[in-house]
Amino acid sequence: MHVAADTVPEPETEEEPKFAPGETIHDVATVKGMYQNWFLDYASYVILERAVPAIEDGLKPVQRRILHAMKEMDDGRFNKVANVIGQTMQYHPHGDASIGDAMVNLGQKDLLIETQGNWGDVRTGDGAAAARYIEARLSKFALDVVFNPDTTEWQLSYDGRKREPTTLPVKFPLLLAQGVEGIAVGLSTKIMPHNFRELCKASIDVLRGREVQLFPDFSTGGLCDVSNYNSGMRGAKIRLRATIEKVDKTLLVIRDIPYGSTTTALMESIVKASEANKIKIKKVVDNTAANVEIQVQLPTGVSPDLTMDALYAFTDCEISISPNTCVIIEDKPRFVGVEDVLRQSTKATVRLLERELEIRQDELWERWHNASLEKIFIENRIYRRIEECETWAEILETIDKGLKKFVRIEGEKAKADDTRILLRRPIEEADLTRLTEIRIKRISKFDGFKADEYLQKLEVELAEVADHLANLTRYAIAYFEGLLKKYGAGRERKTQLRTFDVVTAQKVAVANQKLYVNYADGFVGYGLKKDENAVTICDCSDLDDIIAIKRDGTFVVSRIAEKTFVGKDVLHVGVYNKNDDRLVYNMVYLDGASGISFAKRFLVSGITRDKTYDLTKGTKGTKTLYLTANPNSESEIVSIQLSDKAPARVKQFDFDFAELAIKGKGSMGNIVTKQPIKNIKRQALGDSTLGGREVFFDSVVGRLNTVGHGRYLGTFDTENHVLVVFKDGSYELTAPNPTNHYDVPNILLLRKYEPETVLSAVYMEGESKIHYVKRFKIETSTLEKRFLFISETKGSKLLAVTANPEPLVELKFQKDKKADKETEKISLHEFIDVKGWKAMGNKLNYYKIHSLGLLTDEGPEPQRREVAKKRTTPAAPKSSDAPAETAAPRSETTGPVDVTAEEVAQARELLKRPKAQLGLF
Repeated sequence: MHVAADTVPEPETEEEPKFAPGETIHDVATVKGMYQNWFLDYASYVILERAVPAIEDGLKPVQRRILHAMKEMDDGRFNKVANVIGQTMQYHPHGDASIGDAMVNLGQKDLLIETQGNWGDVRTGDGAAAARYIEARLSKFALDVVFNPDTTEWQLSYDGRKREPTTLPVKFPLLLAQGVEGIAVGLSTKIMPHNFRELCKASIDVLRGREVQLFPDFSTGGLCDVSNYNSGMRGAKIRLRATIEKVDKTLLVIRDIPYGSTTTALMESIVKASEANKIKIKKVVDNTAANVEIQVQLPTGVSPDLTMDALYAFTDCEISISPNTCVIIEDKPRFVGVEDVLRQSTKATVRLLERELEIRQDELWERWHNASLEKIFIENRIYRRIEECETWAEILETIDKGLKKFVRIEGEKAKADDTRILLRRPIEEADLTRLTEIRIKRISKFDGFKADEYLQKLEVELAEVADHLANLTRYAIAYFEGLLKKYGAGRERKTQLRTFDVVTAQKVAVANQKLYVNYADGFVGYGLKKDENAVTICDCSDLDDIIAIKRDGTFVVSRIAEKTFVGKDVLHVGVYNKNDDRLVYNMVYLDGASGISFAKRFLVSGITRDKTYDLTKGTKGTKTLYLTANPNSESEIVSIQLSDKAPARVKQFDFDFAELAIKGKGSMGNIVTKQPIKNIKRQALGDSTLGGREVFFDSVVGRLNTVGHGRYLGTFDTENHVLVVFKDGSYELTAPNPTNHYDVPNILLLRKYEPETVLSAVYMEGESKIHYVKRFKIETSTLEKRFLFISETKGSKLLAVTANPEPLVELKFQKDKKADKETEKISLHEFIDVKGWKAMGNKLNYYKIHSLGLLTDEGPEPQRREVAKKRTTPAAPKSSDAPAETAAPRSETTGPVDVTAEEVAQARELLKRPKAQLGLF
């Protein structure tokens, strides 16, 4: 690649340049020109020959030279890596270290090189053994797909003694399968690895004219959010997470790690976060062997769900990668998307397949040509005519005349009864020479029948090749299908595609500090423990923001620190959460200019740190008479006593904040009284005027939320809980906490808990293999504890569970071994009465049950239905918003309830109504 000289800025020159003794202006100009030209040559060399792969084969030069050297050495046996490195140095003039590192990297990808010995582990970061101790050979896949000397373009090596491939004729999107990373001069490339099977299928789709979309797949497994993958172009971003399993309340186990990280680095980041008091852990143990297993042990009383979020927020359990697909196309670096790379690779594969077919066709025609001449030469005894010839030229001329009586060349006119053999090319001197080299023994044993069979076999192969050439797309599809069948086993996707919710550091940070305030002096912070006038407000973390409201009605939000001055005469201090739309302030203040007292209810949102805001009119002499912060929008009834000097006859009355709408922080408020107020006291705490929180369950991330993602569970007040029924036959009550993690694949039912709800279940007892039906109510009240409601015998299995008041199941069974299978529908509410949750239930008295499926859905849903929005991430795991209600097999009639247009309109109206009534619009 050559870069235009005008793209490099010229260095600034001084007005009076100084030269060394004996140096001239001509010398300086020469050096300047050398710098420009040589630097451009150097940059071009690094980009083309070192860092960026070619799109034709997806390889950097060092990788290509390693594979070429291994092909030259290939005899089916393993070779010492040290020997391969020595062979490669004939082509790669950059030392053995760079070759060894590149070869280990190729071997760890487990695609082109078959390894033997200790090649290191990308998961743990362990390096490979020395090159003299490990061995390698080309894989069968590489031998099939990468090499073909007939279709390879060659060039001389750096010293001119050898020839090496310009690019290898790779018939597979190798660049996308392996991925690559490199840094050149002025640009870099970072291409993610993709799944082998998906690439084969995507190439088939390209050949069939379908649209394709590719997403990365990493050998380390884990979770990946590809919402912003954007085909791997510049500016794209993917988020990778470790797979964390919650074993119990005191143990988390990390099973997979993010790509690019190691178990050692991951553990160090966890320890570092613990030492910084961002997470609370007891111990971290690395039990990684064949599989990754990092145990995170938690102290008693620490939430495993919150710790899981904190691991994602503060450690390498979640990392971000910015792909940058840059490849060499026509000797120039280009930035393209991975789908474009796939299309070009597929087209190149088709061209290579076509070229291989053409070469094969020429070879077959040449063999047919030679076999035909040999048959004529022997059957017509032309070899006898040369016995009397005295010169070589006379021999060749005699054979040529003898053959021409029996053949005609393509293009010659044929007679009506012409039986001569049609040749595609003229007879050459080499053909005649070859006939003279036939041994007498072969002539004597010549079998015309076998010769005809051989010619027919060649003609069949020629017809097959011609058919492939005529239907090249079909042939290429069959080629990729063959790769998939031959090499696709064991190459299933390892990385799970998920959509991650954003973990806010402030929400998951450990409350490792105490927040203090000195009301008189106006100081706030966690370093005021020794201040005699400071009082404790609450627990906090060092990532929190704090809000401080003063008596004059002004407030400021600032980052927490050891000691911060917020202004004297502080009235209220607390932790500020900008996303909290439930924390409502009730306030009464006296306007200094008019002497009128106003009452207001407001939310604090849309603020700038360290900026002073005013909650009143801002007039001189204004002061706050009453202020409370209510975490769940509780209203209040207060008793207001007027001053003794007030002219009003009634000097004491009650005021209900529930009559006020919740507005913004800048609202003026409603007039309470124009008389001077002596004091205000709270009489009673009212209900939440915003009502209960509307809770949704998003099965994609396994979380509850209040922003409308997923299936609507209902309105939750403080005393409401979530009921979860698991596949192992246990249930659990949990608080509707958005930090809770729910293991969706292991859940059969998740809904709002109602005390009158009756669960109907069918299970198989493990020892006797007898099926039981039971119906029961939840009688326990302990939260975060699982209760097993089926038999504890090993092998017991829950088959179906529902909260529908009239559940119906369909059974397929046999009453006798020789009898045919029968089908029967059973109403469970008629089959058994409601009993205790520990009861065994009633037996299903059938000889052998083959399958069982629910024919009814979960049960009455809340009045409000959530209208799900379609996600744009095409490769996200497909699942319904709710967990599956039964294991298997489900009836075809089971499924989500259809939502009518009328119900959608009602749902939207309900979404708007509460906020409108509260004056938020």
